[in-house]
Amino acid sequence: MDSKEIIEKYNSAVIGSYGRLDLALESGSGAQGCNADGKKYIDFGSGIGTNSLGYADSEWADAVSEQAHKAQHVSNYYYNSTAAEFAVKLTKMTSTDKIFFGNSGAEANECAIKIARKRSFDKYGDQNRTTIITLVNSFHGRTITTLSATGQDHFHNYFFPFTPGFKYVEANNIQALRQAVDDTVCAIMFEFIQGEGGVNVLEQAFVDEIFSLAAKHDLATISDEVQTGVGRTAKLLAAEYFGVKPDIVTLAKGLGGGLPIGVCLTRGEYASVLTPGTHGSTFGGNPVVCAGGLVVLQRLSDPEFMGELEKKAAYFRRSLEALPRVKSVSGLGLMLGVELDGMAASDVLQKALDKGLLVLTAKTKLRCLPPLTITYEQIDAGMAILREVLEND
Repeated sequence: MDSKEIIEKYNSAVIGSYGRLDLALESGSGAQGCNADGKKYIDFGSGIGTNSLGYADSEWADAVSEQAHKAQHVSNYYYNSTAAEFAVKLTKMTSTDKIFFGNSGAEANECAIKIARKRSFDKYGDQNRTTIITLVNSFHGRTITTLSATGQDHFHNYFFPFTPGFKYVEANNIQALRQAVDDTVCAIMFEFIQGEGGVNVLEQAFVDEIFSLAAKHDLATISDEVQTGVGRTAKLLAAEYFGVKPDIVTLAKGLGGGLPIGVCLTRGEYASVLTPGTHGSTFGGNPVVCAGGLVVLQRLSDPEFMGELEKKAAYFRRSLEALPRVKSVSGLGLMLGVELDGMAASDVLQKALDKGLLVLTAKTKLRCLPPLTITYEQIDAGMAILREVLEND
Protein backbone atom coordinates (compact mmCIF):
# COMPACT_ATOMS: atom_id res chain seq x y z
CA MET A 1 0.00 0.00 0.00
CA ASP A 2 1.11 3.55 -0.65
CA SER A 3 0.74 6.31 1.94
CA LYS A 4 -2.64 7.47 0.67
CA GLU A 5 -4.09 3.96 0.84
CA ILE A 6 -2.71 3.39 4.37
CA ILE A 7 -4.17 6.66 5.63
CA GLU A 8 -7.57 5.98 4.09
CA LYS A 9 -7.70 2.42 5.43
CA TYR A 10 -6.61 3.52 8.90
CA ASN A 11 -9.14 6.34 9.09
CA SER A 12 -11.92 4.00 8.00
CA ALA A 13 -11.43 1.75 11.03
CA VAL A 14 -9.77 3.77 13.82
CA ILE A 15 -11.46 6.29 16.13
CA GLY A 16 -10.40 9.82 15.24
CA SER A 17 -9.04 10.87 18.64
CA TYR A 18 -5.78 12.21 17.21
CA GLY A 19 -5.03 15.13 14.93
CA ARG A 20 -2.75 13.07 12.73
CA LEU A 21 -0.40 14.41 10.08
CA ASP A 22 -0.54 12.95 6.57
CA LEU A 23 2.47 10.71 7.07
CA ALA A 24 2.55 6.90 7.08
CA LEU A 25 5.87 5.81 8.58
CA GLU A 26 6.76 2.26 7.66
CA SER A 27 10.43 1.74 8.49
CA GLY A 28 13.55 3.46 9.70
CA SER A 29 17.11 3.25 10.92
CA GLY A 30 18.56 5.30 13.74
CA ALA A 31 17.22 8.85 13.56
CA GLN A 32 15.90 8.45 10.03
CA GLY A 33 12.36 7.28 9.27
CA CYS A 34 10.91 6.27 5.92
CA ASN A 35 7.32 6.53 4.72
CA ALA A 36 5.39 4.02 2.64
CA ASP A 37 6.42 5.78 -0.58
CA GLY A 38 10.14 5.69 0.19
CA LYS A 39 10.58 9.31 1.31
CA LYS A 40 13.08 9.68 4.16
CA TYR A 41 12.78 11.93 7.21
CA ILE A 42 15.21 13.11 9.87
CA ASP A 43 13.41 12.49 13.16
CA PHE A 44 13.73 15.10 15.92
CA GLY A 45 10.76 13.58 17.80
CA SER A 46 11.60 9.86 18.29
CA GLY A 47 7.95 8.89 18.72
CA ILE A 48 7.54 11.60 21.39
CA GLY A 49 10.73 10.56 23.14
CA THR A 50 10.01 6.84 22.95
CA ASN A 51 12.43 5.47 20.33
CA SER A 52 15.36 6.27 22.59
CA LEU A 53 17.83 4.26 20.49
CA GLY A 54 16.19 5.30 17.22
CA TYR A 55 14.45 3.08 14.71
CA ALA A 56 15.34 -0.62 14.57
CA ASP A 57 18.58 -0.50 16.57
CA SER A 58 20.19 -3.84 15.68
CA GLU A 59 21.21 -4.87 19.21
CA TRP A 60 17.78 -3.94 20.55
CA ALA A 61 15.94 -5.73 17.72
CA ASP A 62 18.02 -8.89 18.18
CA ALA A 63 17.30 -8.96 21.92
CA VAL A 64 13.57 -8.49 21.37
CA SER A 65 13.49 -11.16 18.66
CA GLU A 66 15.47 -13.65 20.74
CA GLN A 67 13.11 -13.24 23.69
CA ALA A 68 10.02 -13.51 21.46
CA HIS A 69 11.28 -16.89 20.30
CA LYS A 70 11.48 -18.05 23.94
CA ALA A 71 8.31 -16.67 25.57
CA GLN A 72 6.34 -13.59 24.61
CA HIS A 73 4.32 -13.32 27.84
CA VAL A 74 4.44 -14.69 31.36
CA SER A 75 1.54 -14.15 33.76
CA ASN A 76 2.26 -12.28 36.99
CA TYR A 77 1.21 -15.43 38.82
CA TYR A 78 4.72 -16.56 37.92
CA TYR A 79 8.28 -15.21 37.64
CA ASN A 80 10.47 -14.66 34.59
CA SER A 81 14.23 -14.14 34.44
CA THR A 82 14.21 -11.25 31.94
CA ALA A 83 11.94 -9.10 34.12
CA ALA A 84 14.01 -10.02 37.18
CA GLU A 85 17.25 -8.98 35.50
CA PHE A 86 15.69 -5.75 34.24
CA ALA A 87 14.23 -4.83 37.65
CA VAL A 88 17.50 -5.42 39.49
CA LYS A 89 19.51 -3.43 36.95
CA LEU A 90 17.08 -0.49 36.89
CA THR A 91 16.75 -0.21 40.66
CA LYS A 92 20.54 -0.30 41.05
CA MET A 93 21.05 2.33 38.35
CA THR A 94 18.45 4.65 39.92
CA SER A 95 19.36 3.94 43.57
CA THR A 96 15.78 2.88 44.27
CA ASP A 97 14.58 -0.15 46.20
CA LYS A 98 11.66 -1.77 44.36
CA ILE A 99 9.74 -1.45 41.12
CA PHE A 100 6.19 -1.97 39.89
CA PHE A 101 5.82 -2.92 36.23
CA GLY A 102 3.08 -1.42 34.02
CA ASN A 103 2.67 -0.50 30.37
CA SER A 104 2.57 3.30 30.10
CA GLY A 105 3.39 6.56 31.82
CA ALA A 106 -0.23 7.03 32.86
CA GLU A 107 -0.26 3.58 34.44
CA ALA A 108 3.01 4.30 36.26
CA ASN A 109 1.52 7.55 37.59
CA GLU A 110 -1.69 5.80 38.67
CA CYS A 111 0.50 3.42 40.67
CA ALA A 112 2.40 6.30 42.25
CA ILE A 113 -0.84 8.00 43.28
CA LYS A 114 -2.15 4.78 44.84
CA ILE A 115 1.09 4.21 46.74
CA ALA A 116 1.12 7.76 48.12
CA ARG A 117 -2.50 7.58 49.28
CA LYS A 118 -2.27 4.06 50.71
CA ARG A 119 0.93 4.87 52.59
CA SER A 120 -0.78 7.90 54.13
CA PHE A 121 -3.83 5.85 55.09
CA ASP A 122 -1.74 3.00 56.49
CA LYS A 123 0.30 5.38 58.62
CA TYR A 124 -2.32 7.89 59.74
CA GLY A 125 -5.64 6.07 59.26
CA ASP A 126 -7.07 9.31 57.92
CA GLN A 127 -9.40 9.06 54.93
CA ASN A 128 -9.17 12.84 54.45
CA ARG A 129 -5.36 12.93 54.11
CA THR A 130 -5.51 12.14 50.41
CA THR A 131 -4.82 15.39 48.53
CA ILE A 132 -1.92 15.44 46.08
CA ILE A 133 -0.44 18.77 45.02
CA THR A 134 0.55 18.96 41.35
CA LEU A 135 1.69 21.89 39.22
CA VAL A 136 -0.08 24.18 36.78
CA ASN A 137 0.88 23.15 33.20
CA SER A 138 1.77 19.65 34.35
CA PHE A 139 0.80 16.57 32.35
CA HIS A 140 0.50 13.15 34.00
CA GLY A 141 -1.59 11.02 31.62
CA ARG A 142 -5.00 10.47 30.04
CA THR A 143 -6.80 8.14 32.41
CA ILE A 144 -9.50 9.85 34.47
CA THR A 145 -7.26 10.05 37.54
CA THR A 146 -4.09 11.15 35.77
CA LEU A 147 -6.12 13.74 33.85
CA SER A 148 -7.32 14.94 37.23
CA ALA A 149 -3.68 15.16 38.37
CA THR A 150 -2.82 17.17 35.24
CA GLY A 151 -2.78 20.89 36.00
CA GLN A 152 -4.22 22.15 32.71
CA ASP A 153 -7.82 23.32 32.63
CA HIS A 154 -8.51 22.32 29.03
CA PHE A 155 -8.02 18.66 29.96
CA HIS A 156 -10.71 18.92 32.64
CA ASN A 157 -13.72 18.66 30.37
CA TYR A 158 -16.17 16.13 28.90
CA PHE A 159 -15.35 13.18 31.15
CA PHE A 160 -17.09 14.23 34.36
CA PRO A 161 -16.88 13.46 37.20
CA PHE A 162 -13.12 13.73 37.56
CA THR A 163 -11.28 12.08 40.42
CA PRO A 164 -11.15 14.43 43.42
CA GLY A 165 -8.14 14.99 45.66
CA PHE A 166 -5.81 17.20 43.61
CA LYS A 167 -4.85 20.84 43.94
CA TYR A 168 -2.65 22.80 41.54
CA VAL A 169 0.17 25.22 42.28
CA GLU A 170 2.00 27.47 39.84
CA ALA A 171 5.46 26.08 39.07
CA ASN A 172 8.29 27.96 40.80
CA ASN A 173 5.85 29.85 43.07
CA ILE A 174 7.23 28.97 46.49
CA GLN A 175 4.67 31.02 48.43
CA ALA A 176 1.75 29.35 46.66
CA LEU A 177 3.27 25.93 47.35
CA ARG A 178 3.59 26.70 51.06
CA GLN A 179 0.00 27.90 51.21
CA ALA A 180 -1.27 24.75 49.49
CA VAL A 181 0.16 22.39 52.11
CA ASP A 182 -2.39 21.58 54.80
CA ASP A 183 -3.47 18.55 56.84
CA THR A 184 -5.34 17.03 53.87
CA VAL A 185 -2.18 16.71 51.72
CA CYS A 186 -0.30 13.40 51.43
CA ALA A 187 2.04 14.04 48.48
CA ILE A 188 3.55 16.50 46.01
CA MET A 189 3.81 15.31 42.40
CA PHE A 190 5.85 17.14 39.77
CA GLU A 191 7.89 17.00 36.58
CA PHE A 192 11.40 18.48 36.76
CA ILE A 193 10.76 19.69 33.20
CA GLN A 194 7.16 20.15 32.11
CA GLY A 195 7.15 18.57 28.65
CA GLU A 196 3.60 18.93 27.35
CA GLY A 197 3.29 22.13 29.36
CA GLY A 198 5.92 23.96 27.32
CA VAL A 199 9.32 22.44 28.20
CA ASN A 200 9.54 24.48 31.40
CA VAL A 201 12.36 23.67 33.84
CA LEU A 202 11.73 23.92 37.58
CA GLU A 203 13.98 26.26 39.52
CA GLN A 204 16.36 24.73 42.07
CA ALA A 205 14.90 26.80 44.92
CA PHE A 206 11.41 25.52 44.14
CA VAL A 207 12.57 21.91 44.04
CA ASP A 208 14.37 22.40 47.34
CA GLU A 209 11.17 23.80 48.85
CA ILE A 210 9.18 20.76 47.67
CA PHE A 211 11.54 18.47 49.57
CA SER A 212 11.73 20.73 52.60
CA LEU A 213 7.93 20.86 52.92
CA ALA A 214 7.66 17.12 52.30
CA ALA A 215 10.13 16.39 55.10
CA LYS A 216 8.40 18.79 57.49
CA HIS A 217 4.87 17.48 56.85
CA ASP A 218 5.71 13.83 56.06
CA LEU A 219 4.54 14.02 52.45
CA ALA A 220 5.49 11.69 49.63
CA THR A 221 7.56 13.23 46.81
CA ILE A 222 6.60 11.87 43.39
CA SER A 223 8.72 12.77 40.36
CA ASP A 224 7.09 12.08 37.01
CA GLU A 225 10.11 11.33 34.82
CA VAL A 226 8.08 9.68 32.09
CA GLN A 227 9.53 12.12 29.55
CA THR A 228 12.61 13.44 31.36
CA GLY A 229 14.06 10.08 32.38
CA VAL A 230 16.11 7.39 30.61
CA GLY A 231 18.89 9.67 29.37
CA ARG A 232 16.58 12.25 27.82
CA THR A 233 18.29 15.10 29.71
CA ALA A 234 21.77 13.57 29.10
CA LYS A 235 21.59 12.02 32.57
CA LEU A 236 19.75 8.85 33.56
CA LEU A 237 17.27 10.90 35.63
CA ALA A 238 16.60 14.63 35.57
CA ALA A 239 16.65 14.47 39.40
CA GLU A 240 20.44 14.26 39.17
CA TYR A 241 20.58 17.91 38.08
CA PHE A 242 18.77 18.95 41.26
CA GLY A 243 20.54 16.76 43.81
CA VAL A 244 17.37 15.14 45.19
CA LYS A 245 16.00 11.61 45.55
CA PRO A 246 12.18 11.46 45.37
CA ASP A 247 10.33 8.75 47.28
CA ILE A 248 8.58 7.62 44.10
CA VAL A 249 9.80 7.94 40.48
CA THR A 250 7.79 7.10 37.38
CA LEU A 251 9.38 6.17 34.04
CA ALA A 252 8.02 5.09 30.65
CA LYS A 253 8.51 6.34 27.05
CA GLY A 254 12.17 5.70 26.15
CA LEU A 255 12.66 2.95 28.73
CA GLY A 256 11.45 0.18 26.40
CA GLY A 257 13.24 1.55 23.34
CA GLY A 258 9.92 1.74 21.49
CA LEU A 259 7.85 -0.97 23.16
CA PRO A 260 5.19 -0.14 25.79
CA ILE A 261 6.43 -0.02 29.37
CA GLY A 262 5.78 2.05 32.47
CA VAL A 263 7.44 1.57 35.83
CA CYS A 264 6.93 3.01 39.29
CA LEU A 265 10.16 3.04 41.30
CA THR A 266 10.07 3.35 45.08
CA ARG A 267 12.44 4.10 47.94
CA GLY A 268 12.37 3.22 51.63
CA GLU A 269 8.98 2.63 53.24
CA TYR A 270 7.20 3.28 49.94
CA ALA A 271 8.62 0.03 48.54
CA SER A 272 6.43 -2.07 50.88
CA VAL A 273 3.11 -0.18 50.62
CA LEU A 274 1.50 -2.34 47.94
CA THR A 275 0.60 -5.84 49.12
CA PRO A 276 -0.93 -8.79 47.22
CA GLY A 277 -4.25 -7.81 45.69
CA THR A 278 -3.84 -4.02 46.05
CA HIS A 279 -2.56 -3.39 42.50
CA GLY A 280 -1.87 -5.26 39.29
CA SER A 281 -1.19 -5.17 35.54
CA THR A 282 -1.75 -8.05 33.16
CA PHE A 283 1.09 -7.21 30.79
CA GLY A 284 3.39 -5.57 33.35
CA GLY A 285 6.89 -7.04 33.25
CA ASN A 286 6.41 -8.47 29.77
CA PRO A 287 9.64 -10.34 28.94
CA VAL A 288 9.87 -9.10 25.34
CA VAL A 289 9.61 -5.49 26.47
CA CYS A 290 12.09 -6.11 29.29
CA ALA A 291 14.55 -7.65 26.84
CA GLY A 292 14.46 -4.44 24.79
CA GLY A 293 14.63 -2.36 27.95
CA LEU A 294 17.77 -4.17 29.07
CA VAL A 295 19.53 -3.05 25.90
CA VAL A 296 18.50 0.55 26.64
CA LEU A 297 19.83 0.26 30.20
CA GLN A 298 23.07 -1.33 29.04
CA ARG A 299 23.64 1.57 26.64
CA LEU A 300 22.93 4.10 29.39
CA SER A 301 25.36 2.25 31.70
CA ASP A 302 28.22 2.96 29.29
CA PRO A 303 30.19 6.05 30.45
CA GLU A 304 31.45 6.61 26.89
CA PHE A 305 27.89 6.65 25.54
CA MET A 306 26.72 9.03 28.26
CA GLY A 307 29.71 11.33 27.79
CA GLU A 308 29.06 11.54 24.07
CA LEU A 309 25.35 12.10 24.73
CA GLU A 310 26.18 15.12 26.87
CA LYS A 311 28.38 16.60 24.12
CA LYS A 312 25.76 15.88 21.48
CA ALA A 313 23.05 17.55 23.55
CA ALA A 314 25.16 20.70 23.93
CA TYR A 315 25.79 20.72 20.17
CA PHE A 316 22.08 20.30 19.44
CA ARG A 317 21.19 23.21 21.71
CA ARG A 318 23.84 25.52 20.22
CA SER A 319 22.59 24.64 16.75
CA LEU A 320 19.03 25.57 17.69
CA GLU A 321 20.11 28.84 19.30
CA ALA A 322 21.94 29.81 16.10
CA LEU A 323 18.81 29.53 13.95
CA PRO A 324 16.92 32.62 12.74
CA ARG A 325 13.73 33.62 14.61
CA VAL A 326 14.75 31.67 17.71
CA LYS A 327 14.10 33.83 20.79
CA SER A 328 15.07 31.26 23.41
CA VAL A 329 15.66 27.57 24.00
CA SER A 330 14.42 25.87 27.19
CA GLY A 331 14.95 22.41 28.60
CA LEU A 332 17.90 20.14 29.33
CA GLY A 333 19.86 17.60 27.31
CA LEU A 334 17.89 16.40 24.30
CA MET A 335 14.56 17.64 25.68
CA LEU A 336 14.36 21.14 24.25
CA GLY A 337 11.67 23.73 23.60
CA VAL A 338 12.15 26.52 21.07
CA GLU A 339 10.40 29.86 21.44
CA LEU A 340 10.00 31.48 18.02
CA ASP A 341 9.67 35.10 16.96
CA GLY A 342 6.87 35.85 14.52
CA MET A 343 6.09 32.31 13.37
CA ALA A 344 3.72 29.72 14.82
CA ALA A 345 5.31 26.47 15.93
CA SER A 346 2.49 24.51 14.27
CA ASP A 347 3.33 26.13 10.92
CA VAL A 348 7.00 25.28 11.32
CA LEU A 349 6.10 21.68 12.15
CA GLN A 350 4.08 21.29 8.93
CA LYS A 351 6.62 23.02 6.69
CA ALA A 352 9.47 20.99 8.19
CA LEU A 353 7.49 17.80 7.60
CA ASP A 354 7.04 18.71 3.95
CA LYS A 355 10.81 19.10 3.63
CA GLY A 356 11.70 15.86 5.42
CA LEU A 357 12.05 16.73 9.12
CA LEU A 358 9.87 15.50 11.99
CA VAL A 359 9.52 17.87 14.96
CA LEU A 360 6.99 18.29 17.77
CA THR A 361 5.24 21.16 19.51
CA ALA A 362 4.49 21.98 23.15
CA LYS A 363 2.11 24.88 23.74
CA THR A 364 3.53 27.69 21.57
CA LYS A 365 7.01 26.17 21.28
CA LEU A 366 8.70 23.77 18.91
CA ARG A 367 9.73 20.70 20.85
CA CYS A 368 12.73 18.50 20.02
CA LEU A 369 13.16 14.99 21.48
CA PRO A 370 15.54 13.28 19.04
CA PRO A 371 16.83 9.73 19.57
CA LEU A 372 19.76 9.56 21.97
CA THR A 373 21.68 7.90 19.15
CA ILE A 374 21.23 10.70 16.61
CA THR A 375 24.45 11.53 14.75
CA TYR A 376 26.02 14.95 14.32
CA GLU A 377 25.42 14.65 10.59
CA GLN A 378 21.71 14.04 11.17
CA ILE A 379 21.56 16.97 13.57
CA ASP A 380 23.12 19.19 10.91
CA ALA A 381 20.75 17.91 8.24
CA GLY A 382 17.71 18.58 10.41
CA MET A 383 18.96 22.03 11.37
CA ALA A 384 19.47 22.89 7.71
CA ILE A 385 15.79 22.13 7.07
CA LEU A 386 14.70 24.20 10.06
CA ARG A 387 16.87 27.10 8.90
CA GLU A 388 15.32 26.96 5.43
CA VAL A 389 11.81 26.96 6.91
CA LEU A 390 12.52 29.82 9.30
CA GLU A 391 14.35 31.97 6.74
CA ASN A 392 11.85 31.62 3.92
CA ASP A 393 8.50 32.22 5.61
